[in-house]
Amino acid sequence: MITLSSDFGSPYPAAMKGVVLQSTDARLVDVAHDFPRQNVRATAFWLREVLPYFPPAVHLVVVDPGVGTDRKAVVVRAGRHAIVAPDNGVAIPAARRLAEDVEVFEIAVENPASSTFHGRDVFAPAAADVHERGVEAFDDYPGYERLDDYETVAFPDPDLKGDVLRGEVLVVDGFGNAITNLPGRVVDDRIGDSVRVNRDRVRVEPSYAHVEPGERVVTVGSHGNVELAVNRGRGDDAFGVEPGSPVELSL
Repeated sequence: MITLSSDFGSPYPAAMKGVVLQSTDARLVDVAHDFPRQNVRATAFWLREVLPYFPPAVHLVVVDPGVGTDRKAVVVRAGRHAIVAPDNGVAIPAARRLAEDVEVFEIAVENPASSTFHGRDVFAPAAADVHERGVEAFDDYPGYERLDDYETVAFPDPDLKGDVLRGEVLVVDGFGNAITNLPGRVVDDRIGDSVRVNRDRVRVEPSYAHVEPGERVVTVGSHGNVELAVNRGRGDDAFGVEPGSPVELSL
């Protein structure tokens, strides 16, 4: 199996699939191609939440604002999974969720056909190659060199000292739910009660529909983090936040 993730929209992913299918009959599965454009951190977050639900696979990931520069192309091996991606950190959080030990290998790149579409010309061929050689053995072949100094993405830690907890919005999903870096356990004993979010009193509930349509709510999402949401509305608009916005939660 080869999964595909990008910020390309359409039709560029079709070209990557065409290249892959020239070299392998692997099953192709789209994760998403509408990740926020050129947003490495947001993509890294979502891949960390999604890829662990797949069986062992090769994951082709292209969110690449540095395309055409001297940034490296890498394969990240995480247990029985491999992630083929640019060396901008996008693959590392997911890899570390997939396996305790992570190994990174640089892909030898020589004269790609395009300087603007490495998804087609570099990463798709590499994903097919890794799939055919096998995740366990591909590093024994020429064209891949172990890389010890590689880029990563780090998510900020919240400040959980005292009664005022401080964090930030990591991402906003397609429903407008603002997902913070505050762990859900901080509101475990507040379900059915309320907390102050940036000084406004908001109810804490186990799901969106526990409040009236259009009402704001604090809940814990499937990822285990505190969410700022609105039942049948957009939490980012209602709370006036976006990715990177500070969040204060007063208990």
